[in-house]
Amino acid sequence: MTIQFLGAAREVTGSKHLITTESGKRIMLDCGMYQGKGMETDAANRDLGCDAASVDFVVLTHAHIDHSGLIPYLWKNGFRGEVFCTSATRDLCDLMLRDTAYIQAQDVRWYNKKMDRLHKPKIQPLYDENHVANAMRHFVPVPYNYRFRIADDIFLTFTNSGHMLGSAVASLEIQEQGEWKRIAYTGDIGRLQSHILCSPQPFPQCDYLICESTYGNRLHEDRLVSEQQLLGIVNETCVYKHGKLLIPSFSVGRTQEIVYVLNNMYNDGSLPRIPVYVDSPLSFNATQVFRRYTDELNEAVQDTMRYDDDPFGFNTLHYITDINESKRLNHSDEPCIIISASGMLEAGRIKHHVANHISDPACTILIVGYCTPESLGARIQDPSRQWISIFGFDHKIKAHITKIEGFSGHGDWHEMIDYLTRSVDVKQVKRTFIVHGEAAAQDEYRDHLYMAGFRNIDAPTRGTSVYL
Repeated sequence: MTIQFLGAAREVTGSKHLITTESGKRIMLDCGMYQGKGMETDAANRDLGCDAASVDFVVLTHAHIDHSGLIPYLWKNGFRGEVFCTSATRDLCDLMLRDTAYIQAQDVRWYNKKMDRLHKPKIQPLYDENHVANAMRHFVPVPYNYRFRIADDIFLTFTNSGHMLGSAVASLEIQEQGEWKRIAYTGDIGRLQSHILCSPQPFPQCDYLICESTYGNRLHEDRLVSEQQLLGIVNETCVYKHGKLLIPSFSVGRTQEIVYVLNNMYNDGSLPRIPVYVDSPLSFNATQVFRRYTDELNEAVQDTMRYDDDPFGFNTLHYITDINESKRLNHSDEPCIIISASGMLEAGRIKHHVANHISDPACTILIVGYCTPESLGARIQDPSRQWISIFGFDHKIKAHITKIEGFSGHGDWHEMIDYLTRSVDVKQVKRTFIVHGEAAAQDEYRDHLYMAGFRNIDAPTRGTSVYL
């Protein structure tokens, strides 16, 4: 068999890897969208790297758009196979892919107006909501820890990876010429101790490992330290400076985690009595999915629910879906917390909030997750930068820009190594492929893997094909 690395190769976006067996079966591991560069990613997203109609199956590790976002585009181009994932991933994708279709329509409308003025060719969105609806009919939910036959000579097992609700390591067993070959694809690996998610569960032994490396050169703060840091920033911004705390946060996973931590602070009386706004229709809908799957959340959440039946809601928390209500927040002087998408500040309502408040010295912009180097979220963190362009207008940076690493949904290098070595006998792993990481992180992570006993470690570039 061969595996071709079509995305997230020496970068952190666009996860997409294609396995072709000797019998001709074609299995795509994730089908993610390139993100973080605005319309610059359009050409990369339109090039799937393969004939969509020739793909038999998609094995989807989780719902984040950089792993799932091109599935409707794959369907639009002829894919008619099954998409295997967990039930929670299916439910979240139904929300997130429709939201992505809507965002594309908005972005393309703005882009085409610009092209019209320049007398240049216009473009069409990658897909629309009808394509999403058709693609969703091909999703097949598979339980965790169930050895599922997807073809006569191919078995699939999902194991909870602890990265987000429904996320999984995908373990494939493929028989060729009487020999079983075992491939484990980690998708994204979660934290050893999350605020709301279960710890990553060991996955079956593999011969070939495809592993993410987002934080392959970083160590995170302790979970409790992160909570203390958050409370300190809330008090400093909202109580002492009477300002607004803006938290760009991915609608699915990170938002629910932060809300849960604030909910606990509210319950124990440490959270100041200020309004907290979750300004995102997708966040509201995704939280409803989390409420349906609380049995898949960790023991801390289960303990909280013994005395608080809604761990994602409290009296001073308000979910905003109406756009006019969102706009009114920009004209309010009240100290408050605003949590809104997107996490990289590339789109969504948070970009408008930042544009309106980045020149306010009483305001704090708190980054709580990974931002690709080209994204607005990364650029505003540059301490040497004094001005930033948002929506074509230059803004003086006077707000306090800070970051908390401990809310990341990705494990750091030590957590990932611990997880991998608890899951497999490294001496039985014939080859390891590092994906979903920037070059610097991958190069350092390769050294950590080697010290842990892994050998034959590669960090393939986009388009590389390897025979297994």
